[in-house]
Amino acid sequence: MARNRQPAARRRSISVLLLAAAAAAAVLLYLLVLALGRDEERPVRERCTATVNGASWSFNPDQAVNASTIAAVAVSRGLPPRAASIALATAVQESGLRNLDYGDDAGPDSRGLFQQRPSQGWGSQDQVMDPVYASNAFYDALLEVPGYQDLPITVAAQTVQRSAYPEAYADHEPEGRAFASALTGQSPAALACTLNPAETPGDPNTVLAAMSALYGEQQAMVLGEVLVVGASGDYGWSLAQWAVANAKSLNINEVSYDSMTWTRGSGLWSPSDAPDTQVAIHIAPVSVGQQG
Repeated sequence: MARNRQPAARRRSISVLLLAAAAAAAVLLYLLVLALGRDEERPVRERCTATVNGASWSFNPDQAVNASTIAAVAVSRGLPPRAASIALATAVQESGLRNLDYGDDAGPDSRGLFQQRPSQGWGSQDQVMDPVYASNAFYDALLEVPGYQDLPITVAAQTVQRSAYPEAYADHEPEGRAFASALTGQSPAALACTLNPAETPGDPNTVLAAMSALYGEQQAMVLGEVLVVGASGDYGWSLAQWAVANAKSLNINEVSYDSMTWTRGSGLWSPSDAPDTQVAIHIAPVSVGQQG
């Protein structure tokens, strides 16, 4: 009889072990699904990246907005992309593309994107804190530099700024060139932003007002949640990539132009049937403000 009881006991032990293993596997599966769900909800690291000639440079969305303003002012004035490259490299060195309301020991009254000093005739503190005014002031001074387009960026920048660290501008030439190339429209679909979902709805009229304040009056129409702006060539790409750079601040979900579409969800430009005669900007819908 003992011989018959021992196999039965062993079978019961094996069954218990199998049940325990199955339960443990179920718990692990549940935890894995839960973890994956949490990863999907976790906020992304928001960045705007310019990729030109295989090299990529990134700024946060606030810096990208300032970069787009500097480039847009150059485009609106009909200046060459080289001017925007010089200005962007300068602003990266002077302020990190942040609109600083303070200076340093060398220039206590320095302010703004270019750390311009009211005491040296750049304007009032309020004026140099205005990115559009500051950009125009920089370009005004740059145009006074003979042959600036043929000078090394660090030389052109230093001639305007008269910095205590003249060689530092060269350190930021690569990102200055990349963002200038994208934001002036020289490099199509070169600037893309990775963003979290919009938390509030956008307003196409607000987008149009912001664009027009920089580029001038636009041939545009609003179709529900879409702003359509007539444009072509490099100018169209400048407008399109300006919209991407401002997508976070203006609650833009999608930008389409010239057979490409950037979407907030993917953070990438993808092929599409978008025409090359208009830039379509889709803002976050009203339903966004009604969530949760």
